[in-house]
Amino acid sequence: MGQKIKLGMVGGGQGAFIGAVHRIASRIDDRYELVAGAFSSNPESALASGKGLGITDNRNYQNFQEMAEKESQREDKIDAVAIVTPNHMHHPIAMEFMNKGFHIICDKPLAMNLKQCEELVQASQSNNILFALTHNYTGYPMVRNAKAMCENGDIGNIRVIQAEYAQDWLTEDLENKNDSGGNKQASWRTDPAQSGGGGCIGDIGTHAFNLIRFITGLEPHEINAELTSFVSGRQLDDNAQISIRFQGGAKGTIWSSQVAPGNENHLMIRIYGDKGGLEWCQEDPNYLYYTPFGEAKRKITRGGAGSLQLANDVSRIPPGHPEGYLEGFANIYTEVADAIIDFNNGNYDPKKYLFPKVEDGLEGIRFIERSIASNASNSSWVNF
Repeated sequence: MGQKIKLGMVGGGQGAFIGAVHRIASRIDDRYELVAGAFSSNPESALASGKGLGITDNRNYQNFQEMAEKESQREDKIDAVAIVTPNHMHHPIAMEFMNKGFHIICDKPLAMNLKQCEELVQASQSNNILFALTHNYTGYPMVRNAKAMCENGDIGNIRVIQAEYAQDWLTEDLENKNDSGGNKQASWRTDPAQSGGGGCIGDIGTHAFNLIRFITGLEPHEINAELTSFVSGRQLDDNAQISIRFQGGAKGTIWSSQVAPGNENHLMIRIYGDKGGLEWCQEDPNYLYYTPFGEAKRKITRGGAGSLQLANDVSRIPPGHPEGYLEGFANIYTEVADAIIDFNNGNYDPKKYLFPKVEDGLEGIRFIERSIASNASNSSWVNF
């Protein structure tokens, strides 16, 4: 599948972090060409950003509405748009482009609330649109290895799941700390108007939840949550402790925190069944630990002995070389490129592709909203 996908981007301009990540990821396998964009909500910054990225003047747009309208009229129009803005803009941008017939690659979380998510799901179905959500950790080879091992029954019936995602970057009031008005990333991520009802739980807790769902396939039944804002004056949670009861009887816990000194991006998951256990950590992503009951712990290396074909298919370099964050994003981008080509040829089968879809995004927002509801009722159990 050597055909390049013509990509547009909304957001991700000068000073943005995640936009550059998406651009790098789209190019790792040489499957995309970035040809158009509206890179900032500020028209001047949008045009300057596009110029710096080499976008031609006639496809360097001041806003996403202009971009969607003019691209839809071109014979060489984009195939898909990457949405890499703060959370509150995901819904209006995605709706604008889906209504013009463009496929969507959207950063997480999907939207601000369940109503918006349901509208996005409905629009993707009615317009026959491919909609990918970039939960990039699902693209890691050893995560996919763990998924296959759970599906193969290597650890038996799952009983216990522990997932955590701990950071320390919001230990202080970073959003208001310096004379220039605070850190840009901290400011929008702690602002309910831009981030939604979830702070830490929406930013990183959704990754832990998505990882559980992706690897195990277990369906949540009930949830209880305690959400805390430890930093005085912070409007959204910076620490979340959550318990989940799954259909079938398995129990799970999630701890997500952005006020845990000494932690940078400590995303970890442990899964225990009646025949064995699995353990994976994002900061050491090339190793998956497998413990069959009654036997010594085994280390499965990316691309090495014990690595399954599902994992090898998304691994590029020999074992022992670092491979992780950017490549995880790239695996999602490459799968989406293949899916678009299959779609255009009338051969698209959603079961063939593992990248997270719009329905996964809706479930992530439900996780946030049900956690907030539980917290508001003194951390009582609520139906998922």
